[in-house]
Amino acid sequence: MKIKPIKTEKDYVQALERLEVIFDADSNSKEGDEAEILSLLIDNYENQHYPIEAPDPIEAIKIRMEEMNLKQKDLVGVIGGKSRVSEILNKKKRLTVDMIRELEQILHISASVLVNNYQLSKQKTKGNIG
Repeated sequence: MKIKPIKTEKDYVQALERLEVIFDADSNSKEGDEAEILSLLIDNYENQHYPIEAPDPIEAIKIRMEEMNLKQKDLVGVIGGKSRVSEILNKKKRLTVDMIRELEQILHISASVLVNNYQLSKQKTKGNIG
């Protein structure tokens, strides 16, 4: 077992290849220990070089709705009436604290995700006066 820090893309690829070989090793063996350490090193490298951005709150809601097989109408009464749900999901209006609390309970999305800022969609104006 020769473990070393992953500093380059080449080191990363080699670590992935080695982990693939020893992935199913018994956790109480040398290879099992090596797999555990390699996993941590790989995870650290990926977090530094390939960070995954959290989705904005509305995208997180849509993803969870899809996972739970929910439709837009299923949020009516949870975050407001039919038009309010549409405004929220189409980023015309922002989530309120009360909506965030309800969504956290219903969709099991952390409030820390739901409170993140997000860009509202551009609202069309009704004709230009001038």
